[in-house]
This record gives sequence, C-alpha cells and structure tokens, in this order.
Amino acid sequence: MTDQSKIPTKGAKPVDAAGSLYERANGIYGFDSLRPNAPPRNLPPAHNVAPVPRQAPQPVARQTPFAGVAEAPVTPDAPVKPQAQRVALSGGHVAIDREHLRAGGMIVPDGPVTALLEEFRIVKREILGDARETGTDAARCILVCSPHSGEGKTYCATNLAIAMAAERDIEVVLVDADFHKPSVPRVLGFESQAGFMDTLADPSIAPESLVLETDIEGLFVLPSGSRTTSDAEYLASERTSEVLRRLTQGAPNRFLVFDTPPALAASPAAELAKHVGQALLVARADSTGQSALEDAHQLLSACPDIKLLLNATHFSPSGRSFGTYEGFGS
Repeated sequence: MTDQSKIPTKGAKPVDAAGSLYERANGIYGFDSLRPNAPPRNLPPAHNVAPVPRQAPQPVARQTPFAGVAEAPVTPDAPVKPQAQRVALSGGHVAIDREHLRAGGMIVPDGPVTALLEEFRIVKREILGDARETGTDAARCILVCSPHSGEGKTYCATNLAIAMAAERDIEVVLVDADFHKPSVPRVLGFESQAGFMDTLADPSIAPESLVLETDIEGLFVLPSGSRTTSDAEYLASERTSEVLRRLTQGAPNRFLVFDTPPALAASPAAELAKHVGQALLVARADSTGQSALEDAHQLLSACPDIKLLLNATHFSPSGRSFGTYEGFGS
C-alpha cells in the first residue's frame, strides 16, 4: 500500500518527518494564521485608569422552603390562662337514713336495682350527656320544677341527685331552693341547717362552707337556710351568679341540682332559670294540665334547655316497662 502519511497536500510546505505531531500539522494546515492580533500600541498607561470601587456585600433574602410560598409571620405565643382552683366543699357531714329513703319510695344507694332506679338512670344519661356536650358550667346546673305543688318535684330532684351520685367520677350538690317549704332535709332524714339563702344574703359567707357531705358517696346537700320574704330579690341579684360560679369553679365534674318551688306558685324558679343550663319540668300524669305546662314552660324560658319529665305514670307509650331479671327489679 502507499504510505498516505508521506503524500504532501497541494500547496503544503515540506514537513520534516522527524518533527512533532503539532509541527507536522502546522506545516500542513498553517496554524500561524490563527494567532490573536497584537494589542494596539496607543493604550493609556495603567496608572491613569480609575479603579473600580468595591461593592459592599448585599444581604441575601432567606428563601422559603418552597418556591413561591410566603412564610407565615411569626407571632408570640398567646398567654396561657391559669386554670381556676377547685373549691372544696367543707360544710360538715350528715348521715342519710336508708330506711327513711326506703319508706318514702326513694332510690336506696347500694340497694337492689329497681325499676325506679332504671328509669332515673335514663333521665340522668340525658342530663349528663347534654352537659358534657355543651361543656359549660351553666349546663352542669339543673333546675327541677313543676307547675303546681304535689306533682313530685322534690321526689324527682332527690332521686335524680342520688342516681347521678352513683357515677364514679362526679359530685352532685342537691340544692334546696324552696325557701318557703324546704323539703330536701325531710326527705333525706336530717335536720335543716344554714344554707343557700344565708350565703345569698351575706356575701361574707362562703357557699362551700355550708354544703354538707353525706354518707352517700358523691352526694352533697346545700339546705335552703333562713326563710325570707325577699327570696326572689336575692335570687335576682348578682350574688346568685357568684355563688353558682363559686360552687362549680375548678370542678368540671361537679353538678348542681336545684329543687325549686312550683313555677306557677312562686317566682324563684323563674329567677333561677336565668342561671342554669338545663331544666327538668315535672308533670304528674294524672293531674297536670296542658295549659299549666305551657305557662310553666314560658316562665322557665330563660333556660336554654327545658326537658319534660312525666311522673306517676301507669303506662308507657312505647309499651316498654322494667321488670325483674335474676334478682333485679325486686
């Protein structure tokens, strides 16, 4: 074969075979023409050129984690509101006569499970459920009232308080707010003492110092106290709110059950309705008329949640009744 590396290109200079590859390529392709032009000869001296001022470093904006997403402004944490201190009930102790309860047809703590107890368990579930759902102190204050006397308001208020006290995690204060005819001490079997009206009339008396602890676990009683003809005026004062706030302060599992006089016979029920979150309007099945219920409901309308409790019934609209089951209901 012909050695092509020794064949000269047309117009190329003779190449020394002993030269480097670059020299040989330069001899063939003429790289000298690719050199940069010489600098001009009339450039000013270097010392006449003004120095370029140094730029101060500029702060660089901090980038957000995601492009195009602005960071939320940093706000200081809101101050934590201190929790109210729990008020202890310190009015002394009283014993409840179980035989007296049994003779009066009441629920007997630690006794057999009767149809009466089962019925009030249903009532208390409604009361407790609504109170916990609402979550306010007022919702844990329950007024028990009836249109007229003799319809069973004290009977229902006391049984409700006993049934609620059977819960493992709550306290119940049964408040006798019937200042003309107080009945709670008589039903429970102990002598009446200073109570609700005394702390309303005298702001120096702490209400918790008059609340009596009973030997029924979880049940406390605040008697009606001194009698007065100005009970409605005392209940209408700001002192009532202070007393109720004091008794529920720092105690989210404490409930107040008020036994009030009949709504159509005296005004305390209507005044207390402004301070409670639930009301239980008791109607006797064989005597309470519809017009009386409507009038009583109107008087209690300041309460946001009014429930109707039908007392002394001998039938159930649904046909349901509580019987016995392996010793229950005896």
